[in-house]
Amino acid sequence: MKKAFFLDRDGVIIEERNYLSDPGQVALCSGAAEAIRTMRQAGYLVIAVSNQSGVARGYFTREQLKAVEHRIDALLEAGGARIDAWYYCMHHTKGIIPEFTCDCDCRKPRPGLFLQAAKDYDIDLADSFMIGDKVSDILAARNARCRNAVLVLTGHGSEEKDLPGLEDTPIEKDILAAAHRLLALPE
Repeated sequence: MKKAFFLDRDGVIIEERNYLSDPGQVALCSGAAEAIRTMRQAGYLVIAVSNQSGVARGYFTREQLKAVEHRIDALLEAGGARIDAWYYCMHHTKGIIPEFTCDCDCRKPRPGLFLQAAKDYDIDLADSFMIGDKVSDILAARNARCRNAVLVLTGHGSEEKDLPGLEDTPIEKDILAAAHRLLALPE
């Protein structure tokens, strides 16, 4: 089985923009390309797992979401890095787009995105990590039974670092520091 780093998108890989729909506004977080290169060189798949309720809410379309993804891919490629797969939860119970207005098992903190990726890529979740900037990211990793998770202070992390649910969760300044911390853990 393979092992993976699961990464939240907004506030971890790219700078937080709140319902980002314009590829022209994409900016990588400091150290993101280097961190992802380091993860892959260590033998990990890199999987993005992101709640994108803006689709259900009608803030942007699936096509706009894909255009943002392509821009991120291009920026990472320019830095010698790449994401192996993108998984999104586009649902929300308060959505206005009927096809995405529902309660689901993939919206973090639920583990559906992790479980689907594990099935698709033969990933051992117990040997995999999560880096996120919200309590919901950390709880999703726990619910998926990932080995460990780190909260980063980029994105929403500095606002969420003292919230319940993060007890015993390591906190790092950014994705690169989080990657180094997790990769330094004994096997």
